[in-house]
Amino acid sequence: MKSFKKFFSTAAVATLAATLLVGCGGNEEAAAEKDGQDTTLKVSVWNYETTPEFKKLFEAFEEENPGVKVEPVDIAADQYDQKLATMLSSGDTTDVLTMKNLNTYSQFAYRDQLKDLTSHIGEIDIEAAKDTYEMYDIDGKTYAQPYRTDFWVLYYNSKMFADAGITDVSNLTWDEYVEYAKQLTDPENGVYGAYQHTWRSVVQALAAAQNDANLIEPSYGFMEDYYARTLELQNEKAIMDYGTAKSTQVTYASQFNGEKAGMMYMGTWFMAAIISEKEAGNSNVDWSIAPIPQNEKGEITTFGSPTGFAINKNSKNSELAQEFLDFASGEKGATILAQTGVVPSYRTDEINKLYFEKAGMPTDEVALKAFAPDKIAVEFPVNKNGGAIDKILAEEHDLILVNDKTPAEGIKEMEDRITTEISE
Repeated sequence: MKSFKKFFSTAAVATLAATLLVGCGGNEEAAAEKDGQDTTLKVSVWNYETTPEFKKLFEAFEEENPGVKVEPVDIAADQYDQKLATMLSSGDTTDVLTMKNLNTYSQFAYRDQLKDLTSHIGEIDIEAAKDTYEMYDIDGKTYAQPYRTDFWVLYYNSKMFADAGITDVSNLTWDEYVEYAKQLTDPENGVYGAYQHTWRSVVQALAAAQNDANLIEPSYGFMEDYYARTLELQNEKAIMDYGTAKSTQVTYASQFNGEKAGMMYMGTWFMAAIISEKEAGNSNVDWSIAPIPQNEKGEITTFGSPTGFAINKNSKNSELAQEFLDFASGEKGATILAQTGVVPSYRTDEINKLYFEKAGMPTDEVALKAFAPDKIAVEFPVNKNGGAIDKILAEEHDLILVNDKTPAEGIKEMEDRITTEISE
């Protein structure tokens, strides 16, 4: 069974204030209904035109609720967190706030800017997404409802693997991953055996997940083997070196879809993107997915992170906002998301079946196994110091992978800086 872990926390939202907000929201909605006007529900999103899940959810909710208009508050993806923080600090009343990741979710929750949903969540059926809900836990309180949960799998070029005589990828070890990356590398044709993206989670979150550790406690010895393996592959030129990938802003999609890498571990969100590129005639890659490699053969442990919706404490339509959250995070929303090629948080056998019915999805036995790992650990735990810790981890990650520090030196610096620079 998949499991997520709860971490750290503090603070709750004042009950009286929440009650008053709900009351105000209800009055405004009733007034709009009486006047025969549409009730407008504002929802913050990013890249609305190129993120089809938002439009699909909004249109379906409007269809189910005549007289309701969902208005996207569209923000550029790379500015989303900063822009949303600015909006909330200035008293913005956008009703529903999309929580892009756990780090920003925790910051808004700790600032008391989100409505406490704990009591309501206790009254609805969340069993099909229970593990994901636990990721939002802050001292026994929950301030968001997840609608999608992405986790990491191994994408591989099935033609390259077949040509190389690699036939069993159902339960790879890291030793096999290294062996195959070297075997698949073809410098004459500009092909790397694997591609590892520049995000620190590619090393750090995976190391934490597979060693039953977390990234908040400054004890990071479990990362050393993962960094050593990455540096070995760089030195052998079996993966693109980190400095080149970072300085030239290489996209992981170009490496895999362009058949410049034999395999790549990445989040499940990439599956729909591959299909889209193939449908548009921009890629001819033959592909499938497999479970992410493990230290030893056996159970599959990976990492992931949810995306959810929260209600702004300043919302004047909080009752309607709650209806939207229930719709998007429940079975109806999950059905829409699965048909769109998005991995919903609410997952049942039937929902999984819908997901893989999308044209172009791999349906082989190994792919289905990859989609049902034994454990999905949280990518980055909720913590009030999450932003500061993330910054330190990212800075030291850079220095290790450009060989300015050894893994041991970089890891020690992470531990020392977090211990001395960050106070609980």
